[in-house]
Amino acid sequence: MNRSAIQRKARLAVAGAVGAMLLQACGGGGSQGGTPVLGGTAPSTGGGTIIIGGGNAALQPSSTFAQQCAAGNTEAAPNLRTASLTTEKSWVRSYMDEAYLWREEVPTVDATAAAYSGSDVGVALENYFKALKSTALTSSGKPRDQFSFVMSTREWNALSSGGVALGYGIEWTMASPTPPRNIRVAYVEPGSVAANAGVQRGDTLVTADGTAADAGDSAGVAALNAALYPGALGQNHNFVFTPNGGGSRSVSLASANVTKTPVPTSQVLTGADGARVGYMVFNDHIAPAEAQLISAVRNFSTAGVTDLVVDLRYNGGGYLFIASELAYMIAGSAPTSGKTFEQLRYNSLRSAETNSSDARTPFYNQSCVLVGNNCTSQQPLPALNLKRVFILAQSGTCSASEALINGLRGVDIDVVLIGGTTCGKPYGFTAKDNCGYSYFPIEFVGTNNKGFGDYADGFVPAGTGATGVKGCRVTDDLDHALGDTGERMLAAAMQYRLTGSCPVTASEAPRATALGVREAGADAVALSLQKLAARSNRIAGGRH
Repeated sequence: MNRSAIQRKARLAVAGAVGAMLLQACGGGGSQGGTPVLGGTAPSTGGGTIIIGGGNAALQPSSTFAQQCAAGNTEAAPNLRTASLTTEKSWVRSYMDEAYLWREEVPTVDATAAAYSGSDVGVALENYFKALKSTALTSSGKPRDQFSFVMSTREWNALSSGGVALGYGIEWTMASPTPPRNIRVAYVEPGSVAANAGVQRGDTLVTADGTAADAGDSAGVAALNAALYPGALGQNHNFVFTPNGGGSRSVSLASANVTKTPVPTSQVLTGADGARVGYMVFNDHIAPAEAQLISAVRNFSTAGVTDLVVDLRYNGGGYLFIASELAYMIAGSAPTSGKTFEQLRYNSLRSAETNSSDARTPFYNQSCVLVGNNCTSQQPLPALNLKRVFILAQSGTCSASEALINGLRGVDIDVVLIGGTTCGKPYGFTAKDNCGYSYFPIEFVGTNNKGFGDYADGFVPAGTGATGVKGCRVTDDLDHALGDTGERMLAAAMQYRLTGSCPVTASEAPRATALGVREAGADAVALSLQKLAARSNRIAGGRH
């Protein structure tokens, strides 16, 4: 392989649909992007104007405003706090014009509006950034750009490089936005605060700090948010759960920096026909995942596995080079040599980048061991040389995880999809830092070796058309541990590999919480679970 310095494209989506989520009253709160001046219906021309201080002005290059920070921006270095919030918003608008894939669709927004002002610089910038996103919809009616986001550079560096995030180590899921919500624990990070306290997959939330999980008023929503998603280290919150087997479990959890284990489970199963089947849970395409994936594949090779099940149900994506490496380790050199894992296409101003070698990600056959955006250990990767792979997926399977599916299909590897429809994100971006915040507007769309990348509504197991993938529709089974052969999705994969048929199972019905259930009447506040943005996106960057 040519190692000559392609800027290795990477994407990071740090978490799936059950990732860190916020409960929020519908229609309110600071998470809303604000109202565009033109109602969100009239796009800019791409040359664009920005309404700041009541007047229109042609956009200047973002470099004109770079690293000129508001005095109240505590995320910026003190020596850079020499400008104003207006200057920072000017940088945001110009950068969107330069980098955003849908730059022609950016609404005209009054940057002086209250939602984009005030003493909280971070909130103002996030609201303004969100208001600039395209309002276009996919064919199914969902927002096309669900993914662009901004977060502090400090938090982003900790999460992307080391897999460190604030919390307890719990991934939450919720069945309904109105009571009974059935908030449950989908996953517990090994060695985390929650794991050490005995919290387990499948536990159903009863109360948080004494507030019922089905509280229907704004005060209750605020209390749940504060407990489920602590905002600082060392915050103590009390929870009552109903375990899968019944009874009650009360725990007190103190928020901490949780280090994620991207590949927490890797094992060899024995099929009903005596064949050896590899199974691994892969949760995050972050840098530490690479060594864990290589180790798992080596063990599978030594064990002589003839089939592989990759559990991506909670994997929101990650570095694209890791997805490429895993694809190679599954397929081997014969189908991948000289082929494109993913080709990137940028906006109308960036055709030179689209046509450059940097826009092409090959199937990497050597390791990287990423340190400071540079490869430090390039060694041949192990390979299983399989012609078929089973992927367990749900709506939290996103970004680089979908690129793995698409990339393998692009070289005719037989992908069998078990579970639910994936999130639908053929897009990605490059992190851009300014004044202590990292910005991630969608910058490119990716296609496989066959030129296909049109899956904005996700890949569908047992579906039809270009996004339909052979397999079985199966709900997530929170009553069994991941890796348990009785777990519904894994059991379906094991049956399909033998018979080519799907099991007949009833859909999992939501269970009401043990306490505090109230009817979803007119007075009940409707809630929605929102993904932590940094765990549902992918980023170009990194491998040299």
